[in-house]
Amino acid sequence: MDHDVFDGDVNDGAGAPGVHNGMAATGLDGVAWQKSRHSNSQGSCVEFARLPGGEVAVRNSRFPDGPALVYTRAEIEAMLLGVKDGEFDHLVAG
Repeated sequence: MDHDVFDGDVNDGAGAPGVHNGMAATGLDGVAWQKSRHSNSQGSCVEFARLPGGEVAVRNSRFPDGPALVYTRAEIEAMLLGVKDGEFDHLVAG
């Protein structure tokens, strides 16, 4: 399934002003970052945070001050459904 890539401002009236893809994760004040309990012991993982406007930010835990990608709830839902269905298993297969 093809998905559109959105690289603009996600503020459509519902989100926080100035929240955009690629912004410094440190610019997302007051959010709680969460990683999977399956993350490795070195802490290398993907972290997610729900934003006040309902969007979801994603960052690399190895670079907590680095860029955050911001997605709509619908985009995250589609990704999670694909993960649950095994659509991305080939990415980590030996």
